[in-house]
Amino acid sequence: MKEFQIRKDDSNQRFDKYLKRVLTEASSSFIYKMLRKKNITLNDKKADGSEKLNTGDVVKIWFSDETYDKMAGIGNTNPLFNKLKSLDSNIDIVFEDGNMIIINKPSGIKSQKDSDDDVSINEIALSYMIKTNQLSEDDFKHFHPSICNRLDRNTSGIVLFAKNLPTSQSLAKALKERSCIKLYHAIVIGRIDKPCEIEGYLSKDEATNKVTISKTKSAEDSKAIKTTYRPLKQLENDLTLLEIHLITGRTHQIRAHLASIGHPILGDMKYGNIALNKKLKAQTQLLHAYSIEFEDHRKYEAKEPGEFNVYF
Repeated sequence: MKEFQIRKDDSNQRFDKYLKRVLTEASSSFIYKMLRKKNITLNDKKADGSEKLNTGDVVKIWFSDETYDKMAGIGNTNPLFNKLKSLDSNIDIVFEDGNMIIINKPSGIKSQKDSDDDVSINEIALSYMIKTNQLSEDDFKHFHPSICNRLDRNTSGIVLFAKNLPTSQSLAKALKERSCIKLYHAIVIGRIDKPCEIEGYLSKDEATNKVTISKTKSAEDSKAIKTTYRPLKQLENDLTLLEIHLITGRTHQIRAHLASIGHPILGDMKYGNIALNKKLKAQTQLLHAYSIEFEDHRKYEAKEPGEFNVYF
């Protein structure tokens, strides 16, 4: 018999998800069968796997040592863990404590991978945790630390990375409820002299991964959007540095919304002015997630990448 006491990092998750992380080689059907037969108990009671775990709960697994080792993958090496360990772990850290890392993501790298061969800022952050002895192979079986917000590949700036489950849940809630304020900096084409709040409706074409903006609801799946901005500095070549508050958070919202009012982001090759991008030698879109402020007034800022300095 194996006995585990639920730690804070493992609390507030479904029991079956926890078991799947402990018994990595067991199928879901096997786990549910063992729950029905009371070969796995929670606080010495029969459970069905849907229970939410609390700190201090006791899990007992009534397997033979041989069965437990087989189902838990004892002695097996984790190929994903070893792959992460071999990756480059260089990240630009804005802030770090025992619960999270705030990363200044460079332009040109994905937030999360889309295929097995991709290397995103998420994998690089995991590699960093492994190499700094903050994540063991055993802990990796139970929980995969991960980023909590995503930026487009060519958007730079603040990405939140949670080291444990409670922090992941807390940050996810703050982002979903928009209790934190996220500000962006962008260099846009054209002169903007005063602050403005713009609204509209956004529709996404999944086939092209491109969105369109309309002033009225033009399709059933159109989503209402709202963006506010204020000019920070007038630049040469009829450009403006903006501070942008993303009130709603839709796919490509800032890029498409600004383009729809005649002020596309410099360097944006999907929604921008291609000819002017080439003329001004803009190699990437100049959109940067600049700061985040939480409800408790903690505020973090990430410096713009060097590409911005060319136009300041």
